[in-house]
Amino acid sequence: MKKAIRYLRFSKQGQSVCSIERQEMITANWLKFNEVELIDSFVDEGKSARTFDRPDFIKLKDFITKHHKTVDYLVVDQLDRFSRVADEAITMVKRLQKTYGIQIVSVTENITFDYDTPGSYFRAGLQLLLAEEENINRSVKVRGGIYTAKTVKGRYTYKNPPFGYKKEGMEKARVLVVDEYEAKIVRFIYDSFLRNMPIYLIRRKAEELGFNIKGNMAIDRVLRNPAYAGLIKANSHQGAPGGLFPGIHEPLIDMVTWQMVQEKIKRPEKTRTIIDNEIPLRGVLKCHCGTPLSGAPSRGKSGRYYHYYKCKHAKHNNISAIKAHEQFLQICELMSLPMSRVNKIRAESRESIDRELEFNRKNVGEKKKQLQENEEKLFSLEEKWIKNEINKDTYARWHSIYNTEIINLRGAIERLSANRSLAFEILETKLDLLTDLRQVYESSETIQKREFVSLVFDSNLYYQNRIYRTPTMLNILSHNHLKMKEKGLLIYEKKEGLLLKDPLSGE
Repeated sequence: MKKAIRYLRFSKQGQSVCSIERQEMITANWLKFNEVELIDSFVDEGKSARTFDRPDFIKLKDFITKHHKTVDYLVVDQLDRFSRVADEAITMVKRLQKTYGIQIVSVTENITFDYDTPGSYFRAGLQLLLAEEENINRSVKVRGGIYTAKTVKGRYTYKNPPFGYKKEGMEKARVLVVDEYEAKIVRFIYDSFLRNMPIYLIRRKAEELGFNIKGNMAIDRVLRNPAYAGLIKANSHQGAPGGLFPGIHEPLIDMVTWQMVQEKIKRPEKTRTIIDNEIPLRGVLKCHCGTPLSGAPSRGKSGRYYHYYKCKHAKHNNISAIKAHEQFLQICELMSLPMSRVNKIRAESRESIDRELEFNRKNVGEKKKQLQENEEKLFSLEEKWIKNEINKDTYARWHSIYNTEIINLRGAIERLSANRSLAFEILETKLDLLTDLRQVYESSETIQKREFVSLVFDSNLYYQNRIYRTPTMLNILSHNHLKMKEKGLLIYEKKEGLLLKDPLSGE
C-alpha cells in the first residue's frame, strides 16, 4: 500500500467548521479510493502562504528529508493552500518529485501533479499562478481601501493606537480617542524636546510619568508621529499621491509645535551632554579656544570632592565650579532690571499684544476664506479624477499642492486663533522676576539654567583668565556691563554681525 503525508494551512481569518469537515471527508475518500495510507499530518494555522517559512512546513521538509523513501504523496486540500507565491511553489513541486520521488495531490480538485506527465506540470503552474494573481488582486483592493480610509475619511487604520490615544467603536466606526493621562506625557515630550532637554533625560522623566513604550527609538518615534498633530500618513497608491492628510481624531499637539519639532529633528545631532546638577554649565560654557568645557569632581586632601570645569587641552582652563558659579550669580544680580524698566516693558508689551490680537482676528478671516477656496478646489479636482477628465499625473500634482495648502492654512488658523490670555498672565505674574535674575537662576532646574545661559549669551559665553567673556548678549540685560568688567566678572566685547535681536525691547 502506498503512503502519504498531509499538509494543511488555515488562513489568518480561520475556516468554518463545515469547511474543515468537508475537507476531511474529501481527503478520507481520496485516501480510501486510492488505497493510500496517511502516516502523518502537518498543520499551520494563521500562517501566510506568501512564504515557506512556516513552522509546520519546516517540520514537513525535515520529515521528507528523513523519511522520503517511505512516502509516495504529499496531500493538500487545494494547491493555493500550499503556496500563493508561484515561482517558489513551482520549484518546490518539481523538487519534491525529482529529488524525493513524492507527488503532490490536490484532493478537492482530484488532481495528482506529475512532473513527467505532459500537461500536469503546466496545470500545476497555472493553478499556482492563478492563486498568486488572486492574492495580488486582493492585496491591491486592501491597499486601495486603506488609502481611501486614510486620505478621504481621515481614519487611523493601524491595529494599535499610538501612545496618548485609545480606540473606541467597532470596525469602520472605530476612532482614536484621547487618553488624557498619556496625552500629558506626549505633550511633555514635545515641550521638553523644544527646550533642548537631552533625549535620554526626556526618556527617563517620561518613564517616571508613566511612559511605557520600549525601545531605544521610542521617544524619536513619538516626536516623528504625525498622528499627534491630527494628521494621517498615507503612501501613494496607483498614481494617487501619498503624504500627510487631515485626520478625524483630535490632535494632542498644535500644528505649529509639530512643525517646529520636525524642523529641529532635521538639524544635525549635537554631541550628547550628561546633565549634572553640580556642574550645570558643562557643555554650555566654553573655553577661550572654543571647546565646550567638560566637568568632573576631584578629591581633595580632606577626602571631600570638589567639582571643576575643564578644557580638553591641559594648559587651558581648569576652573573651580564653586568660584565659577558665584561669579555667574553676581553677573545675574547686575543683569537684573530696575522696576521702572520692567514697568515700561509691561506697558509696551500690552500694546504690542493688543495690536497682535487685532491683526490675528483679521488674518483668521482671510485664512478661513483661503481654506474654503482650497477645499472647494480639492473637491472639484477629485470629481474630475473620478470622471476621468484629467490624467493621474495632473491629479497627483494638484492634489499634493491643494492638500499641503489646506494643512498649512488649518495650522495657521489654529495658531492665530489660540487664546492669548496666557501672554497677559505672564506679564502680570512673571515679568517682575526680571528685577531679581539671581533668584530666578538659583531656583531653576539644571536644564532651565542651561537654557538661560544659552539664550542670554547666544551660546557664546566663554571663560579666560578667571573671567567670563562674550561677544553677544541680550541688549536689555547688558545695561551694567561696564560694572561687570570693573568687578572682574564679565567682559562684554560687542561684535558687529553677532548681535541678537532683543525679544523684550525689540532692539
